[in-house]
Amino acid sequence: MPETTGFATRQVRTGYQPGTPQNTAIPPIYQSVAYDFGSFDQARDIFSLRRKGNLYSRTGNPTQAVLEQRLADLDGGVAALATGSGQSAVAVALLTLAKSGQHIVAARQLYGGTVDLLTDTFADFGIDVTLVDQDDLDAWRAAARPETRAFFAETIGNPVASVLDVRAVADIAHQAGVPLIVDNTIATPYLLRPKDFGADIAVYSATKFIGGHGTSLGGVIVDLGTFDFGAEPRRWTQFTEPYPRIGDLVLWDEFGRDRSAYLVYAKTKVVHDLGPALSPFNSFQLLQGLETLDLRLERQVGSALAIAQFLDGHPAVAKVNYPGLPENRWHDAAQRYLPRGAGSVFSFDLAVDDTKVAKFVDSLQLFAIVANIGDARSLVVHPATTTHSHLDDTQLRDAGFGYRTVRLSIGLENLEDLVDDLRASLDAITEE
Repeated sequence: MPETTGFATRQVRTGYQPGTPQNTAIPPIYQSVAYDFGSFDQARDIFSLRRKGNLYSRTGNPTQAVLEQRLADLDGGVAALATGSGQSAVAVALLTLAKSGQHIVAARQLYGGTVDLLTDTFADFGIDVTLVDQDDLDAWRAAARPETRAFFAETIGNPVASVLDVRAVADIAHQAGVPLIVDNTIATPYLLRPKDFGADIAVYSATKFIGGHGTSLGGVIVDLGTFDFGAEPRRWTQFTEPYPRIGDLVLWDEFGRDRSAYLVYAKTKVVHDLGPALSPFNSFQLLQGLETLDLRLERQVGSALAIAQFLDGHPAVAKVNYPGLPENRWHDAAQRYLPRGAGSVFSFDLAVDDTKVAKFVDSLQLFAIVANIGDARSLVVHPATTTHSHLDDTQLRDAGFGYRTVRLSIGLENLEDLVDDLRASLDAITEE
């Protein structure tokens, strides 16, 4: 920079040259809103999707790109798209496929916030959603319509830890001509790779196990590269006809399955317009957590099984909803789909009257009352009055739990300490 350059210019520009490579061993935080295109032609080509490059941080940043590449690799997918939260990942994944007048079939055993999204907000958008019992394969078949655009379910349900028969539901979805999207948040790619069982798209609340530290919101959509949107072009016109924003470019012709026309559309339209951006700092935080995913899950899953076994033998517990137990209705499915363990989020029903539920929860010392899962800390919540409080009695019953159900998320503390904490609180309500 010339010595004659003014103070204000120097205070803004000195010391940094856009595009200069560095040799950091760890992915850095690219805390920038915008990016230097370098030339008129490069700017034009990036905006028209004819050149790959950073455009604006609402649709992605270099730190986020590392997170996306890593999750896509772990899931065996072709590409991934990170968003500001798990809820936004679900919304973007489905809104990329369905619009007003179209239809989605989803499992009724879903997280309460997802049920709100599908049955309330999507109704405002003119998208009809049919909820079915995830274990009733005939119900999935019967619910499909010509205007259906996706099947959606959780691989491990929240809070009763139901296990989806991924292969069977995927086959029915494909017979109906639509992709199966699975929320794989509780299982993560370490416990279950959805692609291995026929699913087409995986979504994650990276806030949970992927981060594992409870500090940063984030969501991820992984295109597993298995669904052929070109097989029925009239059904998927957003991919197979010219993209109005780009002119004559057809996303399926340009990107296809291998470069994920699906996620290109999701990023350049749905995320671009609605703005659920993931911050560079949160991308960095989630990457740090992801590096220890397998180590954390091994410990958490082992502790969860031991705690479920303890609860199953306590007189103050009526039922334990954990598929790692032999008598659980999803035990066989867990053996097939989750050989490394049935997760570390589950629930149990207290064998006491309703008035003692609050005392049990409040008396726990190590289990924090938190509306989160997948943390390094052990957590407890009462679903019927918190995470699923918007569900009516019928919806709660259909989801398989009620007022006496308590959900646990097992952390990294010493197993003996967690068991002692639960025992003390259970004994206290039993002895009254």
